[in-house]
Amino acid sequence: MNKIQWKGGAMLGPLPPVMVTCGTMEESNIITIGWTGIVNTIPPKTYISIRPTRHSYNIIKESGEFAINLTTAAIVAAADTCGVYTGRKVDKFARCKLTKEPSAILACPLIGESPLSLACRVTDIIPMGSHDMFLADIVGVEVDPAYIDENGKLHLERAGLAAYLHGEYYALGQNLGTFGFSVKKKGKHPTKKPGAPKKKTAAENPKRANTKK
Repeated sequence: MNKIQWKGGAMLGPLPPVMVTCGTMEESNIITIGWTGIVNTIPPKTYISIRPTRHSYNIIKESGEFAINLTTAAIVAAADTCGVYTGRKVDKFARCKLTKEPSAILACPLIGESPLSLACRVTDIIPMGSHDMFLADIVGVEVDPAYIDENGKLHLERAGLAAYLHGEYYALGQNLGTFGFSVKKKGKHPTKKPGAPKKKTAAENPKRANTKK
């Protein structure tokens, strides 16, 4: 395949169209963000990139905290609305009929309809060009108990999470496998069953010894 070469651009996808909350319970805002992700595991760190002209930029810069609320197909219209309107003129919680839920960790609210929220505290603000990156520690994870089973396992696959790809929203669909499935499928790490007979060596098995190679 001969690929067509374009100049460098923000063409990665799909991305999570998360709704980032900031401010206080009394004066809050929601900004929909596509430029986000995990940057480290221990300690858990994330980032969001925001244009300095956005209303939420100074709120997060001054407070030093924000919450990343995952978006589901059920609230993707709200996420889109929060990405279109500015918090300078619109109360997005009210307009989108979203539930303002207090966080156990942060001063800013969470979105009650979101299945999972990451409580984040800013550690660094890095100018990148069109956007500034807010690097943050994930200081807590606040989860809707409806997605936790009796063994304490989280089932986000049941939440109907949404994805964003070059201007279009999509619902996540078919499960294609679990981590490591490709290795198991190829048999690189076979599981030996208890009591399974040991394979004979060539010396122990004359038929194997006479086999042409």
